Amino acid sequence: MRRLLAILLPGLLLLTACGGSPAAPEPTSQSAGDTAKFDSLKLTDNGDKKAPGVEFTKPLEVTEPTVKVVTEGDGDKIKANQIANISILAVSGADGSTLEDTFPSDPEALELTDDMKTGNALIYNAFVGAKIGSTLALAVPGQAAAPASASPENATPTPAAAQPTQLLLIKLISAKDVTAPLDKPEGDPVTPPAGLPTAKENDKGVPEISVDGAAAPTALVAQDLIKGKGAEVKASDTLTVNYVGVNLVGGTKFDSSFDRGQPASFPLNQVIKGWTQGLTGKTVGSRVLLVVPKDLAYGDAGQGEAKGDLVFVVDILGVK
Repeated sequence: MRRLLAILLPGLLLLTACGGSPAAPEPTSQSAGDTAKFDSLKLTDNGDKKAPGVEFTKPLEVTEPTVKVVTEGDGDKIKANQIANISILAVSGADGSTLEDTFPSDPEALELTDDMKTGNALIYNAFVGAKIGSTLALAVPGQAAAPASASPENATPTPAAAQPTQLLLIKLISAKDVTAPLDKPEGDPVTPPAGLPTAKENDKGVPEISVDGAAAPTALVAQDLIKGKGAEVKASDTLTVNYVGVNLVGGTKFDSSFDRGQPASFPLNQVIKGWTQGLTGKTVGSRVLLVVPKDLAYGDAGQGEAKGDLVFVVDILGVK
């Protein structure tokens, strides 16, 4: 959801965040804006993995962000501070052409936190209280054509084209409670095989990696040092981790979340391949030793001080 809002709806947060403190959410989803604009909207449900069929009177135009549950599901109501998993079809209000369709992919996660409540009350209040299986319609005002402007590459001023109203159909696939990340790994110690880099905690509980005697990897190594008992990690998850990274040759440390004093959080499918492949299937609470060949890291060129084959110790503290 955050990705699509950033790409498709660049002004929505500003439009909806300037009304002061939002009212406490009611137990049902709250509509907003000129919802009569949705009276002609008809949807044909095609399941959770295929976008719905959409019909409406064109052009659809709104002057303010407008949202409403247009088809109600029969699942449980979404609660505050849950994570809603959603699929989105975005279409042009002018002609109904598709702008974006996430239905064939894994659902996107939207955290209904206090930050969302304060920063975007319209979105927050529409989701909280809606039932799983429901589809929400969200219409965002178009933008008028911008005045002509010249650039060094183009001496002839060219006006920016007007953008029509955008219509998003958002299906609520599922929801889950937010689990707070662990403070440190929790699970059963595992004795790794000989020949790998080793890791030993210092007196502050921070793992220190030794590469003495470790050979260059012929394939990715993802070795549990502590086997956690939490949820299994999926490639599409966003992870909260603490980690240390060193070069296999020389053992020089190039990065450490421990040094920054706080865990890192990132989508697992947006990091180096060695992390995506090595941490998928691991469990929350685990401490994992990754020995990453350079072709699954930053290649021959490296990145900054990270060069060649790399070694990481990663504590998996949470997923969402």
